[in-house]
Amino acid sequence: MKEATYSCKFGLTRSSSERNLNPDPTGLVKMSKILSSTILMTLLSVVLPFSSMAEVLASKATPETQTETGSKQLEEAYTLGVGDRIKIDVFNVPEYSGENQVLVDGSLVLPIAGIINVQGMTLKQATDAISLQYASLLKLPVVTVRLLAPRPIKIGISGEVGRPGAYSVQLQADTGIQFPTVTKAIKLAGGITQSADIRQVKVQRPKRSGADQVITLDLWSLLKTGSLNQDIMLRDGDTVFIPTATEINLTESPQLAVASFSPDIIKVNIVGEVTKPGTVELLPNTPLNQALLAAGGFANRRANTGEVELIRLNPNGSVSQRSVPIDFAKGINDQSNPALRNNDVIVVNRSGMASFNDTVGTALSPIGAVFPFFNILRYFGF
Repeated sequence: MKEATYSCKFGLTRSSSERNLNPDPTGLVKMSKILSSTILMTLLSVVLPFSSMAEVLASKATPETQTETGSKQLEEAYTLGVGDRIKIDVFNVPEYSGENQVLVDGSLVLPIAGIINVQGMTLKQATDAISLQYASLLKLPVVTVRLLAPRPIKIGISGEVGRPGAYSVQLQADTGIQFPTVTKAIKLAGGITQSADIRQVKVQRPKRSGADQVITLDLWSLLKTGSLNQDIMLRDGDTVFIPTATEINLTESPQLAVASFSPDIIKVNIVGEVTKPGTVELLPNTPLNQALLAAGGFANRRANTGEVELIRLNPNGSVSQRSVPIDFAKGINDQSNPALRNNDVIVVNRSGMASFNDTVGTALSPIGAVFPFFNILRYFGF
């Protein structure tokens, strides 16, 4: 007890007699310095290997770990809006805790604390704001905010897609918030058209303050290299624009036809002298020759196998018609084997001989109807 009291006093103050003593009669100061250096070196030798090990573990993170991290980042990026259902937990104060929903004006009604606006806030920002709101009622409130049911997000899609317009996408929060990607949004809008420029896709993203952010994506790079950086997650209020290509490379059509953001099928009408006239369902960018084969091919001896008529409804409302020479040995090309679009019409006309026979048959049909009458007269002896 005396040693403790002394040590305490020694540490607080020193008497005049103590100040006159030898500053370090037994070398205690020197020993303490040596001891401190030894302890410091020991700590460094222990801490540094763990630091290196942490770096190694981080570099060998599994895809599952990276996915969980990405999901957490998405949840941190999620901003609250009208219709979101959340759960607020105030530690050790159950009467202030419970489920709540963001109202039409972007506010929450908190028990006792009143109304607070959380429109556009992340979950962390909302947690801080609610904690500050309760600070006048509680001493050091511990608040946790969790998203129970996210609201549907609204996105706009325009340009070269099958069904441009506004879309509402329901999110799920059971296994982490899953935002739609650009390609899924394009698919939702009916897929790209044949005239789409997928190398210059634009995403316009509104910011809480300042000008909108514009992100340029290259979906062709996604097809060629599988770069998921070109297929970003969309957020509430984003607008996707697919521009019109100034030049179409037909050699890319087969790859675009099977892309995940292309329409599943197109419908082409084939009429005239084919085995099975009518509407056929084909893959996007299917060449004309394959469409004819899908309809059973030309009707024997009646079809004009030299050329067909291709009728197309253009996006501006006009209708174009042209003759296309047929050569089944040709690959896809715009002159003799063009790639088809949705609602194209192929007309297979009659051959010259079939047209002549039909014309003669039509002209002689009245005479053929008279001959049976003369045969009846002969039967009665006239």
